[in-house]
Amino acid sequence: MPTYVLACDLKNDPALIDKYEEYHRAVWPEVLQSLKDAGILRMEIFRTGNRLMMLIDTTDDFSFERKAAMDLVNQKVQEWEKIMWGFQDSLPHAPEGVKWVLMEKIFEYS
Repeated sequence: MPTYVLACDLKNDPALIDKYEEYHRAVWPEVLQSLKDAGILRMEIFRTGNRLMMLIDTTDDFSFERKAAMDLVNQKVQEWEKIMWGFQDSLPHAPEGVKWVLMEKIFEYS
């Protein structure tokens, strides 16, 4: 089961951060179903200050490209993403229009 870690920033505004967390206490069922349909088995988002870290466990055949293509034709996911853009900022080194950036593992202790 592959695991991926991604990072994103929130706008550094306590009221917006609170609202973002409020949305994530009641994620829309259509968005949750889209995660499942794409092969995401588990997702967690952590926050420190305005920095987010997302941990996802996926099926072996999961693909970010396939997930993105599925999202483009899902009206509810597009609506959700448009709302989330109001809270999120791209990382300084992220390509234009990219919110969540895949992190590289640099250490592991087992």
